[in-house]
Amino acid sequence: MKIDVLTLFPEMFESVFGVSIIKRATDNGLLSLRFVNIRDFSEDKHKRVDDYPYGAGGGLVMQPMPIFAAYEHLSEESEEKPYVIYMSPQGKTFTQKKAIELKEHKHLILLCGHYEGVDQRVLDEIVDEEISIGDYVLTGGEIAAMAVIDATARMIPGVLDSEDTFSHESHFDGLLEYPQYTRPPVWREREIPEILVSGHHARIEKWRREKSIEITAKKRPELLKTAPLTEKEKEFAKKFLEN
Repeated sequence: MKIDVLTLFPEMFESVFGVSIIKRATDNGLLSLRFVNIRDFSEDKHKRVDDYPYGAGGGLVMQPMPIFAAYEHLSEESEEKPYVIYMSPQGKTFTQKKAIELKEHKHLILLCGHYEGVDQRVLDEIVDEEISIGDYVLTGGEIAAMAVIDATARMIPGVLDSEDTFSHESHFDGLLEYPQYTRPPVWREREIPEILVSGHHARIEKWRREKSIEITAKKRPELLKTAPLTEKEKEFAKKFLEN
């Protein structure tokens, strides 16, 4: 999978993705990451990429020309049109489901805005989807793009040790994750649940499923509306919703 980022601050990404799991994925050829400086495509002698908005108002707006030139440059290297995402507070909220969908694209381009935003004309020309990571405004799209890259890249086959690593995580199946424990078995007089050392895998899976439902009901009850629950599990969840 190839992910290119159009940004004014490529150095922000280099430090974040130069370590850990994502770096191993790039080293092993499972993922290609490039952080493209939009200023490199400006024809202005001072490499300016912004100007004052029409209609007055404060701040500056990113110009369409350098963004489109950068997009065209990256598109020429792709066998098919890249799927372009604009990181925007106006976009749909990013979810685990969306991360799973995005990993199916061969080539993603993430556009990071700054200042008062990006000239609407270039958005209309190249953007396929706008994505937000929450109902708040950041100084730029870089941090949001990092979240999208990390969540999507770890879904690529081979990036994690096995599919089981993420298939039981929070949000993967619409529920929050069950509690996790490790050694020592007793810490500050707190013991791990006895069932986890029983060796009875079917009972352990049942306990984990019930704990996921319980935690979701207590912390994020709205998720239960769309979670794939059996009728028996829905009745089980009601016990925690009523308390």
